[in-house]
Formats: sequence, C-alpha cells, structure tokens
Amino acid sequence: MHTQKCTGLKIASIVALFLGIISYLLADRYLIQHVEIADVSAYAGAASAATLSVNTADETASLNSTDDSSTAQIVHADDWNYVSDSVSISIQKITTGSGSNTVTYFVADVILDDAASLQSAFANDQFGRNIIEKTSVIAAENNAIFAINGDYYGFRDDGIIIRNGVIYRDQPARTGLAFFLDGSMAIYDETETSAEKLLAEGVWNTLSFGPALLIDSAIPTGIASVEVDTNFGNHSIQGNQPRTGVGIVDKNHFVFIVVDGRSKGYSRGVTLIEFAEIFQSLGCTEAYNIDGGGSSTMYFMGRLVNNPLGRNQERGTSDILFIAE
Repeated sequence: MHTQKCTGLKIASIVALFLGIISYLLADRYLIQHVEIADVSAYAGAASAATLSVNTADETASLNSTDDSSTAQIVHADDWNYVSDSVSISIQKITTGSGSNTVTYFVADVILDDAASLQSAFANDQFGRNIIEKTSVIAAENNAIFAINGDYYGFRDDGIIIRNGVIYRDQPARTGLAFFLDGSMAIYDETETSAEKLLAEGVWNTLSFGPALLIDSAIPTGIASVEVDTNFGNHSIQGNQPRTGVGIVDKNHFVFIVVDGRSKGYSRGVTLIEFAEIFQSLGCTEAYNIDGGGSSTMYFMGRLVNNPLGRNQERGTSDILFIAE
C-alpha cells in the first residue's frame, strides 16, 4: 500500500512538472515580454546620426533661419478626409452583400508629397517579442493623423525588419514588402537579399508577413493556400477573415484597406483572392497582405474607424504604419 502511494505521488509530481514546463514555454512564447531594444527612439536617433553628415555652421544657420510663415500649412479635414500641402487622405466605408454574406471594409486613398511621411512605430517604443499596445494608443503616442496595424513582427523572431531607415532584424524568411524613399513599393524575396543591401537601395520601411496579393497588377497563383505562420497558437489566414493590406497605384499614391470580419450580419471577412480583387479594382499594381484577424485596425484623426470583430474592441499589436505631418 505504501509503495502504491509513493508511486502515485511520483507520477503526480512528474505530471505537475511536465505541465509546469509546458505552461512556462507557452507563457514565454506568447506572454512574457522579450525586450531587445528598450528605447527605440534613442536607438533610431543614434543609428541615423551615424549615417548623416554633420552640417557646417553656415548650413545650420541657414536651416535655423527658415521663415515659419513660409512653411505653415493650410489643412482641410473632417471625419473621412484630410488634405494639406503635403498629405491627402480620403477614407471610404464600403458594404457589399447582405445577411450572412455581408462584407464591410474601409479604403484609405493616400497621396504623399514625401515618402518618408509614411512611418512605422513600435508598441511602448520598444523592440522585441510580445510587446503590444492597441493601434490607437501607438498612433496617439506618435501624433498620427492616420494609422493601420503593422505586420505584428513581435509574434516571430525572423524576417527583415527595417523601420524608418533603421535595421532592427535581418533574418530572411519569407516574401516581404519594401517601401522606398522615392515613393515606390516592391514585393521581394527576403532570402535573396539582406537588410544592409535594401537600405543601400533606398528602402525606408519593410513589412514581413504576406502573401503578395498583386504583382504587376496580377494575382499570384497559389495565394489561396499560402500560410505565413503555422506554429501553435497562430490562426490560419485562409478562408473568410478580417484583413489589413496595402497597395500602390503610383509613386507616393497608396491604398490601405481594412476588412472587418467574424461578425455575422455586419461583415464575414474576405478570402485572400477576394482581398486581392479589391486592390485590383482600385487600380493597384502591387498589393500585400499584412497581419489580420483581431489586429485589423484603421485609425484616423483620433478615432477608431473600423469595428474589429464587430465588437469595437482593438487587440494589441506590436507595431503600426502611420502618417503624421
């Protein structure tokens, strides 16, 4: 009898230890923050300073003597539009279908004077895994006029991550998206290049998610079966889903789309092919899918534009793309 009790206690201890290890590994993977850069603003400032030439005294004096009245902008804005001398943003809410087949999505048509106006920001101004904030919070902290969720880089530890001209990660893994300082946008194979090479070619920001939705105005074959992350805990990107994506019409002319989903009678979401077809119908030549599901969020002029999962509740994300004057 005593031997049976000891055996039972040993088995219980082993099971408890095993469950404890599994719990820790899951928490470490999905909950525990792993901060690699604690102050991104300082890190980016130092990195930028290292690549810039120092102004001469005369040049500095010239820059400091700029007449403020000559740079003041006239802004026209309402709940759906923003127009200044350097930025034009127009947002439309579109609903198609009915009943269980209803789809609701938001299209932001954006024209920039300067490609560097399209910026990225990290949650908590930190870089690493499992660091999250709501899109609207990150946007407000960066004085954004407009923002969407990014690629949720913090869910994984690979990919090429360049943000605002600074390299944060160089672990090629998938089909990526690059925004260039000349206003162009390109879909590329991360495994065929490097972060340093991209930076030298004028890349300003990269996203690492996918798949590509349009290449040379055409929908790539096989996107209906592409999976980005197949690890435990990740939701499939196939089927009807809430989605966020970006397309380009011409240099410095971008289209950002957020599709709501998983909400019967409001929006079922869309397939990847349907998503690609929306960009195609808007005249985009290239388009790219980024993080979706509960992360899909569009922010404009201090408010949440879309209705995530039909609940008006944002899910935390690790990064955003945004525009600020």
